[in-house]
Amino acid sequence: MEGMSREIRLVARPRGFPDEDLFEIAETPIPDPGEGQLLVRNAYFSVDPYMRPRMNDVRSYVAPFTLGEAMTGGAVGRVAVSRNERYTEGEWVLHGLGWREWALSDGSGLRKVDPGDAPISTSLGVLGMPGFTAYYGFHELGQPQPGETVFVSGAAGAVGSTAGQMAKIAGCRVLGCAGSAEKVKWLRELGFDDAFDYRERSVREALAEAAPDGIDIYFDNVGGDSLEAGIGALRTHGRIVACGSIARYNDVEAAPGPRNMFMVVTKRLRIQGYIISDHYDRFPEFLARAQEWVRDGRLRYRETVIDGIENAPRAFLGLLRGENIGKMLLKVGPDS
Repeated sequence: MEGMSREIRLVARPRGFPDEDLFEIAETPIPDPGEGQLLVRNAYFSVDPYMRPRMNDVRSYVAPFTLGEAMTGGAVGRVAVSRNERYTEGEWVLHGLGWREWALSDGSGLRKVDPGDAPISTSLGVLGMPGFTAYYGFHELGQPQPGETVFVSGAAGAVGSTAGQMAKIAGCRVLGCAGSAEKVKWLRELGFDDAFDYRERSVREALAEAAPDGIDIYFDNVGGDSLEAGIGALRTHGRIVACGSIARYNDVEAAPGPRNMFMVVTKRLRIQGYIISDHYDRFPEFLARAQEWVRDGRLRYRETVIDGIENAPRAFLGLLRGENIGKMLLKVGPDS
């Protein structure tokens, strides 16, 4: 296929909070699929917090981005040309070759998406990895019981807002914190029993007021001071679902951990972290339940969509600043 495809490359490692100079927009010829390959015209790609640690040259559960090469991440697009018998032209697919307009694949790691079920963008959000992250973490690790009190930090993000609503569906009382009045208002609209702006008052003070008898589950997307406050507020045999630590992703020096870790022993708490890619055998179970909840209105979502691949660095930095409500997406092609 003739023409050029734009992609985003990382050209330098950050120290502290990143800036747009670390990225470049490069043009490459649109590739022609060989035998067994297919060409996808991306419509959206995902902008996620886990991508910030990937910018560092350190070992982790996922390989760091390679300088000078196109970045990668979740994306959804339409098959434009196929020489792979498992995929036909016109089908929608979810894959890991985001941060570019056109993607060449050998068909491995792809999942077909039915645009009749929900808008295709939801395959990157409430019906995709973030939704599944919330589902598995809350239900499998949180082990909720009806009537328990749940606190979610980073509650207006893609994972947090889904986890909070799933807690309501499970019959729990749900508290959430976020970083603006608009976000707090949205959380209340979603059915959170209480929500507060952590920039206006500390998490510790807010939890003491909203849950004077304590909480049973802390779904932690933030780490840092919020984790310390969550440990302090948890009741005996409370559970911490350790999902993310975005408050620490841009630290230059390692910060001290929670000062009250002794309470993990005295309260008999359980803290468990997880990486959702370890658990995709459970994805069909999640998708069936989440699609039903979305259809009947019990699971709602918002998307912050930035248009144009040239704006990808701005979208990513905006995510780190908390400028998104719900899922942050980059639109790079036609979605119909």
